[in-house]
Amino acid sequence: MKVFQARRERQDKISKLMGDYLLKGYKMLGDCCELCGTILLQDKQKKNYCVACQELDSDIDKDNPALNAQAALSQVRERQLATQPFPQANGATSSDSPLSISGQPRPEHCEGAASGLRGPPPIQPPPHHPAISSAEEAVLNKLRWATTELQHSASVEASIQLCGLIRGCADSLRSLKELQLS
Repeated sequence: MKVFQARRERQDKISKLMGDYLLKGYKMLGDCCELCGTILLQDKQKKNYCVACQELDSDIDKDNPALNAQAALSQVRERQLATQPFPQANGATSSDSPLSISGQPRPEHCEGAASGLRGPPPIQPPPHHPAISSAEEAVLNKLRWATTELQHSASVEASIQLCGLIRGCADSLRSLKELQLS
């Protein structure tokens, strides 16, 4: 979660800076920076400008393990905490115990960082709802029928109505999927 939050904060900073530059008269280009992938801006002198590379790199360098020894050490410690099971008094291992190698409780900030390296929990398949499945099948059948009819339709008006039906079916399928996942 820490990584996602950091990425979100970085993107928010980039967006804010880009907005500020756009208000100053910069143009947003359809090209991206070759180094970081951020959308490029162009000033009035036609010079391309990457907000992320030229304004945020100094912030990122301090967190980059390749450039900063402290960041590298922190990353190694987080990985060790995330991958090592800790023995319990009864000999069993558990990753639920927040004890470090020395037996001391881990600091709270290490818990969050270590859990981020474990990966997401396995995704459980959603429970099967017969009513949703039957509705989904009915919508899919209607979608197939409308698609076949659209391929053979010579009338513009009929094609427009069929396209509307196909769009409605797609929206219905999307809603059924959301309902099934909730």
